Amino acid sequence: MKQIPPSDWASIKLFAMDVDGILTDGTIHVSSDGVETKQFSILDGMGLVRLHKAGIATAWISGRMSGATLVRAQELQIPHLVQGRTDKLDALQELAAELELSHDQIVYMGDDDIDAPAIHWAGIGVTVPDAMPAALDAADYLTARPAGKGAVREVCEHILSAQGHPPIA
Repeated sequence: MKQIPPSDWASIKLFAMDVDGILTDGTIHVSSDGVETKQFSILDGMGLVRLHKAGIATAWISGRMSGATLVRAQELQIPHLVQGRTDKLDALQELAAELELSHDQIVYMGDDDIDAPAIHWAGIGVTVPDAMPAALDAADYLTARPAGKGAVREVCEHILSAQGHPPIA
């Protein structure tokens, strides 16, 4: 992994990420009646809210359709939710074109093989410690915190700090 200079974090306009294995620990709970639940970190949620307030766009790009993901995205007012897309790079590039952003203005965070091309393409590609080898190989930055337990918040703090937004007192 390379050291990311603050100037790279400062140029970020979009933080896009996978959901399962990034915003969650990758575990999906399914009850006997077929209801799916997921566990999301409040730390990550606060980081995403702070990014929104700072004018940084956020996007979730998930390979799976999930009601739990939709509910959490609505709670956090995530402006760009893409579900059911396993072609993460295509989805990210479409979003970049829509927002008129270049790849160096984007952070993409993922943990699996299908995320690796998007991780590699983004200006800053991020993954978590227990990611699959392809994601680890593609990433510029590896979080200290695990997925679903503040890893997203860690990236939010890098962006906010580099852009001059102080931490919450």
